Amino acid sequence: MMIILISVAVGAVLAVALFKLMWRVAEPNEALIISGMRAYKDPNDAVAESLGFKIVTGKGVLVPPGVQTVRRMSLDLRAAQLGIECVTQQGIPVGVRGVVIFKVGDDYASIANAARRFLDQQDKMDTRVHNVFAGHLRAIVGQLTVEDLIRDREKLTQLTRASSGTEMEKLGLIVDSLQVQEIDDPTGYIRNLGRPHVATVAAQARIAEAEADREATEQEQIAMALKAEANRNSSIKQSGFQAEVDEASARATQAGPLAEATAHQQVVVEQTKVAQLEAELEEQRLQVSVRKPADARAYEQTTLARATRDAQISSAEAAARQIELAAAADATRVRTEADARAQQVRVLATAEAASTRAIGDADAHAKRAVGSAEGDAMRARGLAEAEAIKARADALAVNQDAVIGQQLAEQWPAIVEAAAKPFGAVDQLIVLNGAAGLGEVLTQALSQGAAGLQLARSLLSSGTPGSTPAVPTAPGAPAPGAPAPGAPVNGTAKPADR
Repeated sequence: MMIILISVAVGAVLAVALFKLMWRVAEPNEALIISGMRAYKDPNDAVAESLGFKIVTGKGVLVPPGVQTVRRMSLDLRAAQLGIECVTQQGIPVGVRGVVIFKVGDDYASIANAARRFLDQQDKMDTRVHNVFAGHLRAIVGQLTVEDLIRDREKLTQLTRASSGTEMEKLGLIVDSLQVQEIDDPTGYIRNLGRPHVATVAAQARIAEAEADREATEQEQIAMALKAEANRNSSIKQSGFQAEVDEASARATQAGPLAEATAHQQVVVEQTKVAQLEAELEEQRLQVSVRKPADARAYEQTTLARATRDAQISSAEAAARQIELAAAADATRVRTEADARAQQVRVLATAEAASTRAIGDADAHAKRAVGSAEGDAMRARGLAEAEAIKARADALAVNQDAVIGQQLAEQWPAIVEAAAKPFGAVDQLIVLNGAAGLGEVLTQALSQGAAGLQLARSLLSSGTPGSTPAVPTAPGAPAPGAPAPGAPVNGTAKPADR
């Protein structure tokens, strides 16, 4: 029996110890996540059943060791500090400082979502939440102005919570509170926005302070004036009373001297009357001896000065009138001289124009006469040349040899000179064969003239009958067709003079 009782007791202790070992209780601020084979199914645990693990909140549960594993998911509040640098719609950089108070949701779906994502990384939950809200805050701040951020932070909070609600729900988290604590302004934009209002308030404060100071000063001055008036009235009354007292005292004290002074006063009055009479007497004496002569001298000087002034004025007026008349005479003279010079210039210009016109007419007439004479001379010269050419042509037609010979005879010195011209540039001429060689050179020079004569004769003989052949002439020879010296006018040739 003892053994049975001991065995039962040991079994009970072991059962209790095993029960305590397997029994897990979920605290109010946590959830138990049980995974592994389950001994029973809870019809209300459909969400946990679908996820493949069991969620227990606010109660206990048996967890067989080796078969199931239990882990705890904290349901406490968490706080994620937000420190995000953003850019507003105006392109102004701002820093948003805030805090997000969140926790894992109390429903099974939220606990399941949080367990799948944060069960082994619950310490990193704050970082994940910070990243989610940082992205949404940047996007929302980019759509707002700085003025909106300052004046309506609640709008920023609501938009951030609304935009991040879906993602937080997927993470199994709920946001209990989102507060924007501070908006940093690195560029000073917000401070500059407030400066006009600060200046206005400061100005109003200074104005109000000045008004209050003025009113206080006025009241102080009024009070001081009233106080001074009261002091003055009091002093006047006191002085009046004191004067009456002093007067009575002086009268009592000066009764004797007063009588003496009265007697002395009468003496002084009499002396004054005597002095006054003496003064009147002296005045009468000075009136006669000084003032009357002085007035006479002053009247004399005044009269003389007035007469001198009138004389000077009259003299000045006469001089001015004389200057005016002289100026008028000068002006008349200058005007007359100017008119005379102008008339002279006009007469000279007219005479010069008539002279120039007469000279021009004479020059034109002379030029016309010279031109006519030159034209007549050229016409006569042309007719003479034409007649000479005609006479030469007639002579050539009758006796060509005589005409050519006459021309060659006339030009023979020039021909010989031209033939001998090359020898003029020779410094020394060495003739090897003596006088015979020199004769040959001269003969060659003279033969050029004979060759020219033969050439002219051949050219003239080859011309067509009735045509006038062109006869080459040496420099200085008469023009072709001109009658040669000694040529017969009637066509009869006579020998040229040799």
